[in-house]
Amino acid sequence: MTLSLSALTLSHFRSHKLARLELDARPVAIFGPNGAGKTNILEAVSLFSPGRGLRRSSAEDMTRRPEALGWKLSGVLHSLQQVHEVETWSEGGAARQVKIDGKTAPQTALGRIARVLWLIPSMDRLWIEGAEGRRRFLDRMTLSFTPDHAQVSLEYEKAMRERNRLLKDMVRDPHWYAALEQRMAETSTAIHANRLRALDALADAQRGAQTAFPAADLTLQPGELGMPETVEDMRTALADGRNRDLAAGRTLLGTHRADLYGVYATKDVPAKDCSTGEQKALLVSLILANARALAQDFGAPPLLLLDEVAAHLDANRRAALYDEICALGAQAWMTGTETELFDSLGERAQYVEVTEADGVSTVSRP
Repeated sequence: MTLSLSALTLSHFRSHKLARLELDARPVAIFGPNGAGKTNILEAVSLFSPGRGLRRSSAEDMTRRPEALGWKLSGVLHSLQQVHEVETWSEGGAARQVKIDGKTAPQTALGRIARVLWLIPSMDRLWIEGAEGRRRFLDRMTLSFTPDHAQVSLEYEKAMRERNRLLKDMVRDPHWYAALEQRMAETSTAIHANRLRALDALADAQRGAQTAFPAADLTLQPGELGMPETVEDMRTALADGRNRDLAAGRTLLGTHRADLYGVYATKDVPAKDCSTGEQKALLVSLILANARALAQDFGAPPLLLLDEVAAHLDANRRAALYDEICALGAQAWMTGTETELFDSLGERAQYVEVTEADGVSTVSRP
């Protein structure tokens, strides 16, 4: 069972006016100078999953300048034993639309036919910056196991925004809060359960794995006020906390307050206290564990997007990473400035060169 793209077309997307790639299921090594448009290809692939992609950009920001005509991506996706034609696009800065096999579909439908994971340089500071980034990292992993997690999260955020608006307006009538707090309680409990299941799957995938990368022990910290276990307990806690939240002007209890805590397992050292290299190795380890778990849960390893990851690993670790990717059978899309970074892959990969001239990126197969 495989998950791969056999064709990818970018039209007026970022620096690419028109780019077409014909591919097989092997890893894809993308090389070229900085600023040539390599990461833009990875971002395009990331949009074959629900959400805003690996840069979390608006649809308007993805359009090629100065034309600003809108953009379109299309691809042939081999998912398990089926082949799907996928299109996604945006016109005039509007929210992106999706078609699967010629039929209009919600973004969440992408999560049912594809799984996409990524590791990009901005995530290198994951363990030492704010909790929001770690929640987002955890939720991307959770989404890979539970496609409906995205919709539940959106419903939670919507209900919380409406409740926060009432709090800021100092509305005290409990009737205004009842329905919102019930919805927050239902979705918050579901989100928390989804996250815990994802952490269990990652722990199982790391246990006994033959890997050159260090295992990370992960725990979900619920926030200062804790996390009630049942929907009713959560609803009651939100109602009881209204006066406190009125004083703060925002909701202080819920899954939006959670944090992901990581420990370098064999050294028993918090991830935030590890060296830069160790922190990177832990992230690589988690992405690989996520991929191994999905190979069992989904039936095929995910599409892996690894931006400039090879440049931050020594030669031995690079070779080990490539060996694990190939053993997994994943179509990993990797970027680097030089082909030498991919030497140990040899014929196990397919190569794409990206160059840029006058603001236009060009792709070619050497």
